Amino acid sequence: MQKFIQLWLGQTASMIGSAMSGFALTIWIWESTHQATALALLMFFTQLPRILLAPVAGILVDRWNRKFLMAIGDAVAALLTLAILLLYISQNLQLWHLYVAAAINGIFDQIQQLAYSAAIATMMPEKHYSRASSLSFLATYGASIIAPTLAGILYSAIGLSGIFTIDLATFTIAIATLVSVKIPQPAIASNRQPTRFHLLQELSFGFRYIVERPSLLALLVSVSLFWFAHDLGGALYSPMILARTGNNARILGTILSAAGAGGVLGASIVSIWGGPKRRIRGFLLGMAGAGLSKIVFAFGQALSIWIPAQFCSSFNFPILGSSNEAMWLAKVPPELQGRVFATRAVIVQLASAIGLLIAGPLADRVFEPAMQPGGFLAAIFGGIIGTGAGAGMALLYAICALGLLLVAVGGYACRLLRDA
Repeated sequence: MQKFIQLWLGQTASMIGSAMSGFALTIWIWESTHQATALALLMFFTQLPRILLAPVAGILVDRWNRKFLMAIGDAVAALLTLAILLLYISQNLQLWHLYVAAAINGIFDQIQQLAYSAAIATMMPEKHYSRASSLSFLATYGASIIAPTLAGILYSAIGLSGIFTIDLATFTIAIATLVSVKIPQPAIASNRQPTRFHLLQELSFGFRYIVERPSLLALLVSVSLFWFAHDLGGALYSPMILARTGNNARILGTILSAAGAGGVLGASIVSIWGGPKRRIRGFLLGMAGAGLSKIVFAFGQALSIWIPAQFCSSFNFPILGSSNEAMWLAKVPPELQGRVFATRAVIVQLASAIGLLIAGPLADRVFEPAMQPGGFLAAIFGGIIGTGAGAGMALLYAICALGLLLVAVGGYACRLLRDA
């Protein structure tokens, strides 16, 4: 685990910087547009190239040096951050610039994430898979504690340019750490002899591998449904809070930090514990816990509800995520993981992208008007969820959260998945 932890520390530093930039951009976009659609589209354009290029990325990960691919991902992200910074300083930054940058970054980030996931199996034995996956969640949620609080305070002091400068410094740390770590390559990836293969067969390999194994297929369907509902609601998360608090960036930062704290606690427990022996139970229970917590969050209208509900929601994600990742790592041989994980990424991200694409229009054109005083849904739900700015997004968020709970219940009802 020592070398992996060294790699993980460098990537964590980069995550903190990127999360600060993401938080600052969220505030900048909302202040510029006051539309949930604008924020949802930023997430959509990040996902779209991932979907289109994930199969090719999987082939690259199985055949190229994974350390090199991770370094390229960090370098491209740093260059894009620098470009946005220069556009902002020169007062030329526009929303479409961010969409283009998000699309380019999505391509290389997809390659980097696949290389990182596949590297786990070559750096440690199977008994540590859950711990390694939970450390990834620990990094993500640790960044969620630090980044929003810092960015919320610094945004008014040093602005977008100062926060982006900090982000650039963290990329330097990540690349330097990556260079110093040895990442073993599986046999097929180390073979430099030229081989002839049919591209279509390679691209479809991961799909055929999953379809031929019913338990993996059931797991993939469950994950995809979960992330469709999750990201449809997730696209509304920040605009909902900003709308209900009068654009208060510090309140949003506080709630995001509570999310980080819950995730860090959950990831820490899994790291020490190693995760449940029956990984499918951790996966389904985590889904159910996240869904219930998000339902409570949606109906809240104050920090006294939002903070504990978000803490409990995020607590579940390292458990469900590490259990899911460990099952895939155990069921797919290391030399095939790039292509199989790429197929998994395509399906899950396609479901996510559909959710992101419809979230903004549903919120801005249907639910928000319907939950204004006198709206056709306000008479039904206004007494429990409130009315006015953000109430429509809160109602749609609650529906999505109920969807998460139903996916978990459906998973228990499916014997093929329950016995995976």
